[in-house]
Amino acid sequence: SPAPLPAPLLFPTLRLWLSVCFTFTGGEFVTRNSRPNIVLLMADDLGVGDLGCYGNTSVSTPNIDRLASEGVMLTQHLAAASVCTPSRAAFLTGRYPVRSGMASPNNMYRDVTWLGGSGGLPSNETTFAKMLQHRGYRTGIIGKWHLGMSCASRGDHCAHPLNHGFNFFYGMPLGLLGDCGASSWPEVHRRLRIQLWVTSAVLATLPFLLLVPRLARWFSVPWTLVAASGFLAALFFLSWFSSYGFVRRWNCIIMRDHDIVQQPAEEARASGLMHKRGPFLLFLSFLHVHTPLPTRGNFVGRSKFGAYGDNVEELDWMVGKVLAALDRERLTNQTLVYFTSDNGGRLEAREGSAHAGGWNGVYRGGSGTGGLEGGVRVPGIFRWPTVLEAGRVIEEPTSLMDLLPTLSHVGGGILPQDRVIDGRNLMPLLEGRVQRSDHEFLFHYCGIFLHSVRWHQRDCNTVWKAHYITPHGSPEGVDACHGSGVCACSGDVTHHDPPLLFDISRDPAESRPLSSENEALFEAVLSKMAAAVREHRASITPVPLQLSAFNALWKPWLQPCSAGGVGGGMVTRNGRGRVRHCHWLPGRASPP
Repeated sequence: SPAPLPAPLLFPTLRLWLSVCFTFTGGEFVTRNSRPNIVLLMADDLGVGDLGCYGNTSVSTPNIDRLASEGVMLTQHLAAASVCTPSRAAFLTGRYPVRSGMASPNNMYRDVTWLGGSGGLPSNETTFAKMLQHRGYRTGIIGKWHLGMSCASRGDHCAHPLNHGFNFFYGMPLGLLGDCGASSWPEVHRRLRIQLWVTSAVLATLPFLLLVPRLARWFSVPWTLVAASGFLAALFFLSWFSSYGFVRRWNCIIMRDHDIVQQPAEEARASGLMHKRGPFLLFLSFLHVHTPLPTRGNFVGRSKFGAYGDNVEELDWMVGKVLAALDRERLTNQTLVYFTSDNGGRLEAREGSAHAGGWNGVYRGGSGTGGLEGGVRVPGIFRWPTVLEAGRVIEEPTSLMDLLPTLSHVGGGILPQDRVIDGRNLMPLLEGRVQRSDHEFLFHYCGIFLHSVRWHQRDCNTVWKAHYITPHGSPEGVDACHGSGVCACSGDVTHHDPPLLFDISRDPAESRPLSSENEALFEAVLSKMAAAVREHRASITPVPLQLSAFNALWKPWLQPCSAGGVGGGMVTRNGRGRVRHCHWLPGRASPP
């Protein structure tokens, strides 16, 4: 079966959304005091250097480039983490992921790994969708979620998008994985799975080895020992194969609201959406450009950069469809459009022998590489005609966490007062009413470990960056971890004392570390940053770790199921979306 197809997944649904939800009067003049419609476009693992407007000349991205030319482009836009789950949690909540427990204490489970896990975005977190929903916005998400599903039972859906302020969800609750393609190279814990296979093979030979002395009549081995070794070998195999052997079925599913449409995902069907008039928030969370890169039609072989470039160009086409729909419905002037990626391009991604990840420009590292610039620097484009000046470029440090306070400002939401909000309202900066970012310090985590800090000096344009921890590359000398598939946050890392210091306003490639010998301010800068780290850490309140080893483990009783196949099941729900029953049946998955 083919991998999930992002274009069929997104666009029948998107067209219907546009036709029934975009109900504002066309041609209306908009001021900064108007409450706009909001369309958020987020790519998956798109490198900041993959777009023409950010300097790429080998891949064609005319629609995203148009968005940049008609809006405001941010050149120092930063994710709060270099992997998907914590970055998206910070994006939705405006808070560092460590504050919500969406940061991992271990290297294996830095993202939500299983839909059958028990960790996810806590219900008490306030997302921008929940905030705007309370202000009368109709909200929806199409595409990737990757922030958890259930907590205690299969149907509680405590971390589901509909529990976090979205009226509608259609897409993949986890996301696209290499495992989702029937013939693709496995992605989830690839090295561990190889070790498990080898161990299982060794254990499987043990009963036969115990039979050798008996068959050779050297001495008699008790049959109970032979049987026990065989039983233990089978038990070990089943203990891991029940999860890792069915990754495609367990993780690669498509849902409509609370219901499973397909498991495993093959293609998507659109359904009716909603018919309520009023402002809307649409979060279009693309499955592009993550492996297995299921590009379709005329885009196959179209780019100069292989399968990955083809996928980027298809992503650009999809963005163009969104912009064309806004133009067709005469909603362009009333709609704030934002485009970004959840983190940098993945350098370790492979499709066969070919590189299948993005290009992060001059910046070191990529997805998963802690605080290295290539993992956290992402595209950032805002367009709101008649409000934002077209063609502006802002080089100030900004963050994906800034979306919550920014959308609160433009949508009339009320920021929660009972918690720390790390994002800042970007509208004064985007409109040109101020020239400096409100971010003086930004902290770059890898899991729960603080790897680096960025300081934007108030009295000048200098941006300092100190690395306390950097991952070990594999092979040595590169800023990626091809051996393990993802770099470590702890253990296989280098601790720097004194920290590595860079002036990234002059050295964005982080290629020339400073020292007391070549930088007179070296000690003063590090002292200032150390004080900021102490103050920041004092503001962190301990919370349950959603990505702990126990929460991250696959649990059969939490696994979403639909009709069909090995491990299939039937889900039926009442009008409130509660599971009535889920029983196991053979057969083929049949979307409702």
